[in-house]
Parts: sequence; structure tokens; C-alpha cells
Amino acid sequence: MGNNFKMVAKTMYGLEPVLARELRNLGAMDVKEGTRNVSFYGDKGFMYKANLSLRTALTILKAYKSFKVNSEEELYHKIYDLPWEEFMEIGDTLAIDSTLHSEIFTHSKYVALKTKDAIVDRFRDKFGNRPSVDLKHPSLRINIHIEKNFCDVSFDSSGDSLHKRGYRSATNIAPMNEVLAAGLLLHSGWDGQSDFLDPMCGSGTILIEAAMIACNIPPNLNRKEFAFEKWKDWEEDLFEKIEESVLNKARDFHFSILGYDKAPSAVEKAIDNIKNANLAEFIKVKRQDFFESEKENERHLHILFNPPYGERLDIDMPKFYENIGDTLKQSYPGSEAWFITSNLEAIKHVGLRPSRKMKFFNGALEAKLLKYQVYEGSKKAKKN
Repeated sequence: MGNNFKMVAKTMYGLEPVLARELRNLGAMDVKEGTRNVSFYGDKGFMYKANLSLRTALTILKAYKSFKVNSEEELYHKIYDLPWEEFMEIGDTLAIDSTLHSEIFTHSKYVALKTKDAIVDRFRDKFGNRPSVDLKHPSLRINIHIEKNFCDVSFDSSGDSLHKRGYRSATNIAPMNEVLAAGLLLHSGWDGQSDFLDPMCGSGTILIEAAMIACNIPPNLNRKEFAFEKWKDWEEDLFEKIEESVLNKARDFHFSILGYDKAPSAVEKAIDNIKNANLAEFIKVKRQDFFESEKENERHLHILFNPPYGERLDIDMPKFYENIGDTLKQSYPGSEAWFITSNLEAIKHVGLRPSRKMKFFNGALEAKLLKYQVYEGSKKAKKN
């Protein structure tokens, strides 16, 4: 496979099929879905492109070594024997992340400590000095994943989680994670070929991700840095070529993206974040109560939103969700409406039958993404 190597993109539960599709569309090879991750092969340029372009990845790991390990001492010696001086200098810094699913290894911080000890001891023994630890901005972030007695050693090519796009300066109480927002949009089939509405837009995350998908703008273009920029084999010229090539694939958008929120503070925050993302020409936000609104024209409308669940606001949830259903039925004919909620009891009050239901997690909360097809007139008349 030439210069290609294995990588693993981590994601959220439920987004694995979307991430796999993104990777195939980008040109990844040997794409395989796991749980909260997707593995694939590509070269260094593809690693740069994946970090810039993937909407539903949280981090991208470059696989380095895999081996069996049956004790902490064996882990120490196998890590010690790896040629770490090929990847970092004495003056560099390192950080270790560890994930364990093992009866032998049960304490992730201790595994990270053992790994760090092995690496710095190797440097001290060979060169008389050692690199130091920097948990925030290391030169090399190393990922240790132990499944039973099998250890994978990888390098984190992303650094800060890829959901930190760089555009969000203002948020509401419970902003949606950008990766989840993009994943829900892609799951819903949003492709920028119709009008779009988020009727409860909060700080604007869904609107911004929707505009970036519609215009095919790389989601991580505004990030200040990626971890691979500190690696010894960093190629700035190659990165700039990749960046230029993905920017050249941006496309025109000929429809409208609209956000409503009834809180003036939310509208202000959304407008600020949209400006930060350089997307003000594509998105309009206005103060509006969704329950007092109606569809602005007869064109097909794609709706996706994140209504309050009950954890955030002191409101009558059954009535609130009944109002969602009534507003869609009466004021939004010819729409495809999707929303995510963890209030599974309140769904019963919508008064519409969802045509699709999918399980996700919004933070620690189990949630459902629901699709409601709102027809012009009755569904029966539509079929006829």
C-alpha cells in the first residue's frame, strides 16, 4: 500500500455509519466501522485532509504499534523498547492518553504513568536527559488503547478535539457539540439542496454546520492548529496544497438557511458565532417564537432542531411537545422535520407519527433523533 498507514477516527455513538461514508467520499481505503470509531488507510496528505474535512470525527489517531501485553511490567518494557527518538527530541514534550477495556489493566492513569516512565527512561538511559510532560500542548500526544491483553499505540494527529471548530465564542446553557450537530444533519440527508430552518437555534451551531455542509466548506478551516504540525515529519507545503484543494471544492448555495429563537440573548450569540465562521451571507437569524411562526414560502423545507428536554428549562414538557406537533401540522406543510430529544416521554405528545427513530447520545443523555414528514394536506391525499 506504498506510503499508506492505518488510522482510526473516533466519533460519537450512532455516528459511525456517517463517518464511514464521509471517509469513503474523501477517498479513504479499507474503511471499517467499530464502536465509536472507524478505521481506515491513507497517506500523510490524506491524514491532513481528514483532519480538515471530516465533520463527524472527534480525533484522528495514526496507528503505530500493536502487541500483546499481560502485565504492567511487560507494558513498560515493550514501550521502552520502541524507538521514541525517531519521533521526538529531548527538548520536546509529551502527553499520554489511555483507554482500557481489560481485566488485567484497570487504572487508566496508572497505565499512562507507566507509558510515560518507559519513554522518559529510554531517553535518560540513551542521552542522559529526558523530555518533559505537557498535558495541554505537547509536541507528541500518544494514545494507548488496551483491549483485554492487546495494546495499540497510536499518535494523536488532531490535538484538541475536532469538535472545537474555532468559530464558537458565545454559547447558551447547553450548546450542542459541533460534531453531533453535523452528524445529525448528515443523518437527516441534508445536502444543501433546499431551504433550511432551525426553529430553536440557540447559539447557532446547527445553522453553522448546515451552511458548511451546503457550501462544502471544510469544518476545521478556522482551527488554530493540529497536533501533526509539531511532528518531526510535518510538511507545511503539503498541508497548504491540501488546504487549497479542499477549499477549491466549495460550492454555491442558492437557498435560505434561517434560525429562530425567542430569546434575544440567544439570537445575539448566534449572530456572533455565524460572523466568526464567516457565514453571515448564508444564514439569517431572527427573534421569533416557533409556535407563532409559519412557513415562509411553498418550497420544500428541511427542518432540524434541538428542543429543550426538561433538564434545561422549567416548562410544561407535554404541552411544549404538543405545540411542536401542532405547529408543524398547521403551519409547515411540505416540510421534512427532524429533532433530537432525550425526553422520551414527551415524544408521545407530539401527535404525529415519526417515520424514523434513531438512538444517539447528547453528552451523557441517551437521545432519539426523530423524523416527521409533514405533507401538504393529508398523508392519504399525498399518496393518492
